[in-house]
Amino acid sequence: MFQNLGFRHLQTLLLFGTMSVVYALRVNLSVAIVVMTDKQSNPDFEEYAWSEHIKGLLLSSFFIGYVIAQIPCGYLSRKCGGKVLLLICLVSCSLLAILTPVCATIGSWQLVLASRILQGIFQGAVFPSVHTILSKWSPVDERALMSSCTYSGCQFGTFVMLASSGVLAASRLGWPSIFYISGTVGLLWAVIFKFFACGSPKECRRLSEREHELIFSHWGNSELQVRRNSMHPPWTSFFKSCPFWALTTVHCTNNWGLWTLLTYMPVYVKNILHMDIEKNALSSALPYFAMWILSFVFTALSLWLNQRKCLSLETSRKLFNTIGHGTPAVTLIALGYMDADHVIAAVALLTVTVGISSASYLGYQINHIDLSPNFAGILMGISNCLANITGIVAPLTVALIVTNEKSVEQWRIIFFLASILYLLGNTVFLIFANFEVQPWNDPTD
Repeated sequence: MFQNLGFRHLQTLLLFGTMSVVYALRVNLSVAIVVMTDKQSNPDFEEYAWSEHIKGLLLSSFFIGYVIAQIPCGYLSRKCGGKVLLLICLVSCSLLAILTPVCATIGSWQLVLASRILQGIFQGAVFPSVHTILSKWSPVDERALMSSCTYSGCQFGTFVMLASSGVLAASRLGWPSIFYISGTVGLLWAVIFKFFACGSPKECRRLSEREHELIFSHWGNSELQVRRNSMHPPWTSFFKSCPFWALTTVHCTNNWGLWTLLTYMPVYVKNILHMDIEKNALSSALPYFAMWILSFVFTALSLWLNQRKCLSLETSRKLFNTIGHGTPAVTLIALGYMDADHVIAAVALLTVTVGISSASYLGYQINHIDLSPNFAGILMGISNCLANITGIVAPLTVALIVTNEKSVEQWRIIFFLASILYLLGNTVFLIFANFEVQPWNDPTD
């Protein structure tokens, strides 16, 4: 088994760790803000009397910077290489996380808001850079496997952060330790990534001839590759592409559902299911643990079907995307009728909703590379920019609709809205998506 492992698999492991760290840094505020604004949760530390509007603004502020940075970072990832941008992101976001308690003390919510916007700007490089690196390292037959394993780090980092946050907040170290520890881990990982990661196979001096041939077999001859690298992005072709707009649509609807749950799940669990901070954190983390595990289950299933040639690439992408969006659409409707008398059922539905959505990593998530391996990072930058506008709008929508956090009826509206959007996005993807390399990926003769 291990004799088949190569440097491309080491890069996948390093990218998995990077995604874990950046998502831990991204979600650390979701649990911390519950404790920071509730004196009873941890009476030994300062409480901040922030209104629901301010909390919604803080939870969505990350995406203000994140959205702004997507397209520029997509372009830079192709020009400068994904490794450099990921290193800058890791170091900057880790330092800002460590400084968050200080920001809250000396500048209240305004300085925390500024810090989160800056973190969003730096993390804007993550998905375009990772997509750029994957497009260079992954052979066509291993694209789904490497992408799924890499992006499963999102769920692993989220699970670890949410699960540990409750324990840390309830300990003597208090809520500031959530930021200190996640930031320190981020700095340590940056050192590991610096010494072992390679932005492309060309940077890896110890790459075997066999692995080199396997990776570059689908890239064409060296002359074509040189011409591809010198191409300017065909921006007009991007925006005229119907398959790319289908991909962007499903990306947007997927993010609405996931970020609604991710930013407000601790609030929902506390006010509707009436769990204390430690149980709250564990219940909020469990769905992302399930998502992490199921991402490997779906990947194994995809590989098994591919080896037996049971499904075409198009059918496989659409099948897994439908599983990842259709199931949450159903479970969210049921979740809208749960209350404190149905705690186990509610947690189970949350777990299924988030866990099953990992199937979409084998659907729309790698469609950027299908459409254009040469411009995958830029395409991800564009679609992620538009998709994460929902990261701003969704939490603010929740804050606007849920004026009473203990109202099951108001939360029901939120869940029904996310369900409708899941179905809408998947329908567009099924009808208009394409899975062949587009003509504008290559230079014209």
